[in-house]
Amino acid sequence: MASGLEVRVPFSDHRILEYVFNVPWKIKFKGRVEKALLREAMSQYLPDKILHRKKSPYPKTHNPVYESIVNNMLHETMSNPSSILKDIIHTDTLAILQSSSNITWYGQLMGRPQLIAWLIQLDYWFREYNVKIV
Repeated sequence: MASGLEVRVPFSDHRILEYVFNVPWKIKFKGRVEKALLREAMSQYLPDKILHRKKSPYPKTHNPVYESIVNNMLHETMSNPSSILKDIIHTDTLAILQSSSNITWYGQLMGRPQLIAWLIQLDYWFREYNVKIV
């Protein structure tokens, strides 16, 4: 901005946000599909494969290899004596988390692999900055 250069993300335009904010939920979630209004608006421009794909946050976590990697990282993290996770996660919750079902945690954006990755990052942050819970 100091150089006069401004980057805009198309869906961050205030006019679009104001419009969408005022659209009734039943239109945005038509047919129990998230982003139904956007999907309908783009139906002429996108192939069905893109238009109807499942919403997925970054990183792409539908890959079993990714899930295996974060599971292994969690095991390594939990075996580290300085890991904060042992102090903040109940063991029965950890057992549920490590089960094979990919239940959703904290809304639609955090499935099991995302939560595991987030916990690993949280533990790293605690160790990197020497944060202690008192």
